[in-house]
Amino acid sequence: MSENHHDTSESGPVARVKALETLLAEKGLLDPAAIDAVVDTYETKVGPRNGARVVAKAWTDPAYRKRLLDDATAAVAELGYAGPEGGHLVAIENTDRVHNLVVCTLCSCYPWPVLGLPPVWYKSFAYRSRAVSDPRGVLKDFGTELPSDVEIRVWDSSAEIRYLVIPQRPAGTEKMTADELAEIVTRDSMVGVTNVAAPSRRGDKSKRAGK
Repeated sequence: MSENHHDTSESGPVARVKALETLLAEKGLLDPAAIDAVVDTYETKVGPRNGARVVAKAWTDPAYRKRLLDDATAAVAELGYAGPEGGHLVAIENTDRVHNLVVCTLCSCYPWPVLGLPPVWYKSFAYRSRAVSDPRGVLKDFGTELPSDVEIRVWDSSAEIRYLVIPQRPAGTEKMTADELAEIVTRDSMVGVTNVAAPSRRGDKSKRAGK
């Protein structure tokens, strides 16, 4: 499900937020530059790169992987990642038998310290509704087709709990370092809508789609 499959026009809540932002700015109650600074921080200084490092460490350090699954908030903090929307984090692991998919059916709850700001499609009504009613169809829209015997588990994020998917480490990456592995982990794989492909399959080792 690419972003083109969703209505990303500014209507409904998005339009109301923009109208409110404009009104507050006109009255001198809101500094647009401050808002831009916050957005820039989460888009360029934190976000999916942090999550990718967490996943890569879990792939290469069994003890860390166990701590991440036991207490993701604490394990993520070990790497220096914390902040707003980062509390009560739960890590869920994909296996040969289970594939995890994260959604927030009510709004757009998302683990900012490890994934940054949520993409437009994550906040769309189409994704929030279909992820629950037709998760396999959603995955197919993203180009992810799973064997019929793989169970898909859908996790509904909330203000109390946010989820981070640990995707499966692709075959052929056994000799890669944690830094190299972090380069191939994508944002979308940590939401669960895609899998991680080995560099040879991606055609470009440095390509970091979805980041």
